[in-house]
Amino acid sequence: MLLHQVKLPHFKHSAESETVKLPMPDKVVISMAQHLGAPCTPTVKVGDKVKIGDVIGSSEAAMSAPVHSSISGTVTAITDVLHISGRNMQSVVIENDGLEEVSDSVCPPTVENREQFLQAVRNSGSIGLGGAGFPTSLKLGFDPKEKQPDFLIINGAECEPYITSDYRCFMEEGEDVLEGVLLMLKYLGIPKCIIGIEKNKPKAIEKMTRLCEKHDNITVKPLKSSYPQGAEKTLIFSTTGRVVKEGTLPLASGCIVVNSSTAAFIAQYIRTGMPLVKRRITVDGNIVKKPSNFIVPVGMSIGEIVYYAELSDKPDRIILGGPMMGACAFDPDYPLSKTNNAVLMFADSPVYEPSECIRCGKCVKACSMNLLPTELEHAFDMRDAMRLEKLKVNLCVNCGACSFVCPAKRNLAEKNQLAKAFLREQSTRKGK
Repeated sequence: MLLHQVKLPHFKHSAESETVKLPMPDKVVISMAQHLGAPCTPTVKVGDKVKIGDVIGSSEAAMSAPVHSSISGTVTAITDVLHISGRNMQSVVIENDGLEEVSDSVCPPTVENREQFLQAVRNSGSIGLGGAGFPTSLKLGFDPKEKQPDFLIINGAECEPYITSDYRCFMEEGEDVLEGVLLMLKYLGIPKCIIGIEKNKPKAIEKMTRLCEKHDNITVKPLKSSYPQGAEKTLIFSTTGRVVKEGTLPLASGCIVVNSSTAAFIAQYIRTGMPLVKRRITVDGNIVKKPSNFIVPVGMSIGEIVYYAELSDKPDRIILGGPMMGACAFDPDYPLSKTNNAVLMFADSPVYEPSECIRCGKCVKACSMNLLPTELEHAFDMRDAMRLEKLKVNLCVNCGACSFVCPAKRNLAEKNQLAKAFLREQSTRKGK
C-alpha cells in the first residue's frame, strides 16, 4: 500500500500549557446529539433539579451514549438549538445553582467481567474524544466468537495543527491512559496494544515508554509527523502494516482503535464513577493571546471559554476542532459538546476564489486513500452516482489534504462530502 501524506505546519503553541480547570458557567446548553448515531431523548423536564452526573438524556439505540448534566441546578428549558451539522437538535438548558452538588448515582461501578465492563463504558457516556464521537461501548462491544482483535491501538497522533489536548492528556494523565489500556486488554481479551504518538511529541513518547516498560504486551510506537497520521486506516497501517479493506471496519483487520483521551477517561470512570460531563480542549488561533488547554463542562458556550484565553481582536472565523477537519461555528454562543477537542479563533482569514484546475496532480499525491479528487469533483458536478461509486468516494476520510495542497484553491474536500451525501440520498430513494 502506498501511503500518501502531507506536511503541515504544527502550530502547537499550547503544548507546554498545563491544563486549567475553568469555573462553572451560569448555565449550560447540552445537546442531545453528542455523538455519532441516534440522538438521545431528554429524561428530564422543565423545573427539574439536577446534579452533576445525573442522566438527562438517553436512547435505547445501540449506536448511542447517555448524556449527563455537567452542572447542578434547574432545568429551565428543553428547546431546539442549531447544531454544528446545521440541523436543529433538542437541547437541555440548565441554570447553575452554584452548589456543584454531585449526583448520588456517581460511584465506582462493579466490574468483574466483560459484560459488566461494557455496560459501565456505556453508562459512562463515553465516546471517541478525538473528534469523531463514535460511542465507545459499541466500538468495544464486538462479538469475540465472530472476530477477536489482535491489537488495541491507542491513537495519540494528534496530527492536526494547533490541537494539543491529547498531548496534555499524555503528560498529565499518562497513568490513566495506561490504566485504561490495561482495563480494555483484560476485559476484552485483546493480547497486544500499540500506542501511536507522532515524533513531534518526544516528551509524550518518553513518558509513555517509561510507564509501559514493565508491560511486554504494550508498545509505544513513534510515528512520522505527517497528515493525516491520526486517520483510523492510516494509523492502523502505520502501526501494524495491515490494510483495512474497502467496505470493512478495523475489526475485520484485527484491530480496535481508541483515542488516548478516551482510554484515560475509561480508567477515570471505573475508578470514580463520574460520567463524561467535562473534557479537555485547546484554545488557540492568531488572535488568542494565551494559547491554552482547559477542562470545560459540556454545554458551556465557546464565548465564555475563549474569554479565559484572551483575544486581541474580534474573530471573523471560529473553528470547532482543527483547521483541516473542524467545522465553523455560527456564533460565540454555540455550546461545547463532547466531540469538541479545540476552539480556534482567527481574524483576517482570507477566503480564496477557486480557479480552473491546472491538472498538476498534487491532490492525487496528497490523498491518503489513493483517490482521484479532481475526477470525483467532476463526477459530483455531473451528479453521476455510478461514477462516484466506481471512483470509491466513500473511502474519503474527509481529511482535507486535497484542498490544502491545491494551487487553484478548489474546494475538493467539500465536494467529496457533498458527493457522499448525494450517494446516501440516492440510496435512500432507491430503498437500498
